[in-house]
Amino acid sequence: MKRMLLLVLAGLLYWAWQERQALADFPGILSAYSAKEYCSCRFVMGFEQAYCLGYVQQWLPLSSLEENSQQRQVTAEGLGRRNQAAWQSQREGCRLLP
Repeated sequence: MKRMLLLVLAGLLYWAWQERQALADFPGILSAYSAKEYCSCRFVMGFEQAYCLGYVQQWLPLSSLEENSQQRQVTAEGLGRRNQAAWQSQREGCRLLP
């Protein structure tokens, strides 16, 4: 039994090492996706805040989601990462800010 647990642990460590870049990138995906999709929902499609909040809701919750209606910008924070998206135009939609 102990040998089996060590083998499973070794396999998990090997997998984590092989996927280290993807695992490092994952935390930023939640806030980036939420900021961009919420921005598009609100400022491109013109839906209400409550609808767009439900639209971008994920299994992993965000720490915060802030909308600046005047500047048409959205800031989302989750898993320790913060991303912003801004409306460009009706044709271009929203994009993530650097």
